[in-house]
Parts: sequence; structure tokens; C-alpha cells
Amino acid sequence: MVLVLNRTYFPEGTQGTIVWNGTLVCYAIELPWLHNQQRVSCIPEGEYVLQKRFSPKFQWHLHLKNVPGRDLILIHPANDAKSELLGCIAPVTLHTGIGKGSSSRKALEKLKALVYRALSYNEEVKIRIQTNPSTPLRKTRLKNK
Repeated sequence: MVLVLNRTYFPEGTQGTIVWNGTLVCYAIELPWLHNQQRVSCIPEGEYVLQKRFSPKFQWHLHLKNVPGRDLILIHPANDAKSELLGCIAPVTLHTGIGKGSSSRKALEKLKALVYRALSYNEEVKIRIQTNPSTPLRKTRLKNK
């Protein structure tokens, strides 16, 4: 199984959609792209294996394995990237602003149900992170003209 996180970058944060088989699973928020700097930047685009993880803080959530130059990159609940994330990805039900969303726990439950089901069948689950093909380069170019 390969989930796709399509990103749109902004100076204040990163917005995304998480899609599986062409269907929207949930939205995502992340920190802005600041060249993979630890604790202040989202992670590089690429494909990462997902695994189940438990912690007292987040309970059951997801861990992205082998992120270059980073460790312990998680998919966990958060509604404000700047104040709640250190490079991780937060699923949200709705974008409410740049790097902000709502009902993150609900979105995480939906995402976990899909991923954990595949993992229960010993299927490898990956997430492919890429720039959203329909944004923001066109908008950026138009603004700069």
C-alpha cells in the first residue's frame, strides 16, 4: 500500500492532502520547508515506510522510518504545526489556516484504521511525499511576474 501526501508549501507552513487509490483520506499540516533543519522544518520529499508506534503522549500513531538526517518523525495529532510539531506530520479533518487544521484526532483515527488494517495482513505500507502537482508553482510564478 502506498499513501500519497501531496504538499503545497507556504512560508508559514505546509498544507497537504493524504490520498490512497485516488481517494482523499484526510488533510495534513506540517512545518514550512526550511531545508530539513531539525525541529523547525518539514521532512524532505520521498517515499518512507510506515510502522505502528505507541507512546504515552500520543498513544497509537505512525512512525516514518529512515528519514534522511532526522529521527523519530511521526504522524500524530496536532492542530497547529508551529506550536505542536517538531518536523512531524499531523493529519487534520479540515485546513483552517496555513499550518493549521481541526479535528486532528478524528483524522488520525481514519488514517490509522486504513494503515493498521494493511499492516495486520503483513502488507508493507509506505507514504510518498511529493509536491502537489496542481499548485503552488503556477501561483508563485504569476505573483512574481
